[in-house]
Amino acid sequence: MKRTRFYEAHRRAGAKFIEFFGWEMPLEYSGIVSEHLAVRERAGLFDVSHMGEIIISGPEALSFVQYLTPNDVSRLLPGQAQYTALTTPQGTFVDDLLVYCLDLNKYLLVVNAANTEKDYKWILNHRGAFNVTIDNASDRISQLALQGPRAMEILQPLTDINLEQLRPFWWQQGKVAGLDCLVSRTGYTGEDGFEIYTESPEPVIIWDAIMEEGKPYGLLPAGLGARDNLRLEAKMMLYGNDIDETTTVLEADLKWIIKFNKGDFIGREALLKQQEEGLKRKIAGFELIDKGIARRHYPVYYRGEKVSEVTSGTYSPFLKKSIGLTYLPIEATEIGTELEIGIREKRVKARVVPTPFYKRPK
Repeated sequence: MKRTRFYEAHRRAGAKFIEFFGWEMPLEYSGIVSEHLAVRERAGLFDVSHMGEIIISGPEALSFVQYLTPNDVSRLLPGQAQYTALTTPQGTFVDDLLVYCLDLNKYLLVVNAANTEKDYKWILNHRGAFNVTIDNASDRISQLALQGPRAMEILQPLTDINLEQLRPFWWQQGKVAGLDCLVSRTGYTGEDGFEIYTESPEPVIIWDAIMEEGKPYGLLPAGLGARDNLRLEAKMMLYGNDIDETTTVLEADLKWIIKFNKGDFIGREALLKQQEEGLKRKIAGFELIDKGIARRHYPVYYRGEKVSEVTSGTYSPFLKKSIGLTYLPIEATEIGTELEIGIREKRVKARVVPTPFYKRPK
């Protein structure tokens, strides 16, 4: 299994490891619940170096990334980032990702660890006549995510970047703990926070500095267990669970990342047709009324008939209730609609609720 450059730091911190798409990654350190609550109430530090980084550069980089993704990359100035997707001709997901505008002819695509090689091949296969260079930089780049309401206070003494001036989905180059980094105000938890990218061969210097600086604030190292629960509370999609090559961008309730007016992109015609004809199903959030925890693949019933499966589900440590996501027939997606979830031999009552389940206080 592959290991990130922070592996020894995780061992020192008492991490329990799991295999995650070929990577040996921390599942938890002090416990999923304590790490989850630390992020919501104080701060947590995640190693997300397993994520993939693909750099597209050259005279036609903008045109090529516009063609690959449904969002409007031309709106990005150097220093900006956006959430988007790689889409198939059917309007479904190859992956979801962040695009960073490094320069007007250079873009960084941050993709899911599970999909890095697949995405890289997809991009190469669709290059066509575009005058671009495609660089899979994943092995060179390490990435940390510092998330939570105290994240800025912890990171600011360690960097020469004015973090207060860094708006959400903007980034700057600078030093963190003396190392060259790209720091963006982004994350996958629903909290304020920062993602830190570096090509330094010794990035553990940054990990150690943040952990030391965060001690007075109650900072905890956090693993994939807390990360999964946090992103679900914030209704952030997980590829392979909530989105994949069978679900369209519209069905995933991500219409806001589609900019039909920008011109052609892979999947445009299929998505336009689906929008015109109307959706037959869409993702929806639910909470359990009765006791139980809805897990992935558990059957979902509407009016007595099985209509779907749970795509993501957990007991929310912060909200103290069982929540989940599922694709439902469009008539069943109205708030308050009653459902049943098959948990072992029982059918447990649930209802459709507004999402995201959690919004951080302003």
